[in-house]
Amino acid sequence: MLDGWARRKIDPALDAMAARLVRAGVSANAVTWGAFAVGAAAALAVAHGWFLAGAVFLLISRLGDGLDGAVAKRRGRTDLGGFLDITLDFAFYGLIPLGFVVADQQANGVAGAVLLAAFYANGASFLAYAIMDEKRGLASDARGPKSLFFTTGLAEATETIAIFLAMCLFPRWFPVLAYGFAAVTVYTTVARIVLATRAFR
Repeated sequence: MLDGWARRKIDPALDAMAARLVRAGVSANAVTWGAFAVGAAAALAVAHGWFLAGAVFLLISRLGDGLDGAVAKRRGRTDLGGFLDITLDFAFYGLIPLGFVVADQQANGVAGAVLLAAFYANGASFLAYAIMDEKRGLASDARGPKSLFFTTGLAEATETIAIFLAMCLFPRWFPVLAYGFAAVTVYTTVARIVLATRAFR
């Protein structure tokens, strides 16, 4: 829901950083892999109970996730780049809740599993909608140039990052935050199914 607003705020800074990376010969795919590696480090930190370090790594990782698109815009977008971007994003989104489950299986196990199940269904609906939309030639650049068509919803990247940060800052509240965001994610999935029913009938 907030992705469009957030991108308008941070895109100028990302473009400036991307220009420096391009001059240094850094590829968009290298940025994507680097962002994922730092995201995996965030999950590892969380799993060890180092929640503040996890928050820092998380923010650096998501900065990289924004940077890869800005670099790709300057160097040229590729299908491989789009594939890596969305695949590693989804992997990152799964690793953070998993880190909390590992950190405290008794307190976080069920809530983490519920959140991961909600993410799984939402990711499937997101990708399936993008495929059908592309097949019908309905894709647009309304949310900016993307390798895949991005449908909007309550649970988007900005909201997910905010929830992950809240979990890192208030780890004892993980179950409550996980259940709450799972509900928001399920709502997003259901809304997308309704949208698909109308668009693809």
